[in-house]
Amino acid sequence: MSQTTASERAYPNVGAGTDPYRLTDAFDDADRLVLLLQRDYYCQVCKRQTKRFAERYDEFAERNAEVVVVVPDPPDKVEGWARDIEPPFPLLADDDAALGDEYDQRVRFGVLGELHDAIGRMPEAVVLSHDGEMNVEHVHRGGSYFDRPSVDELLEKVDDA
Repeated sequence: MSQTTASERAYPNVGAGTDPYRLTDAFDDADRLVLLLQRDYYCQVCKRQTKRFAERYDEFAERNAEVVVVVPDPPDKVEGWARDIEPPFPLLADDDAALGDEYDQRVRFGVLGELHDAIGRMPEAVVLSHDGEMNVEHVHRGGSYFDRPSVDELLEKVDDA
């Protein structure tokens, strides 16, 4: 029996799209997926980045790319983001940070960082394609809370994928 990967698993979705949501669902309608792995619910820099992507979502849709934002917290916390931002894309609650682990999302400060995403988990952006299996086309692993690609940078990576 094969083990289900984090990418194949269903997550609570408080944004647009089906609930629950699997990353593979993105490829029902899109050729590429921009996955934004955020630090945690309390990260205002993460929330602002998510809002910028929501405001420019049409530019991704024009390129046949889906955006999915993942917050490593329970749905009741992530729902606050959905109310404030009203994202036109899936906004997933990944309480055990399984997707961050699968895509090697950087965690700083050793054991303390592992215990508290708010201080340890760094932002990450992944561009994926799909040809029967998901392929990583680009990864940006943030080295600090503020180290994250702009919308324009990820649009360029989508164009290159």
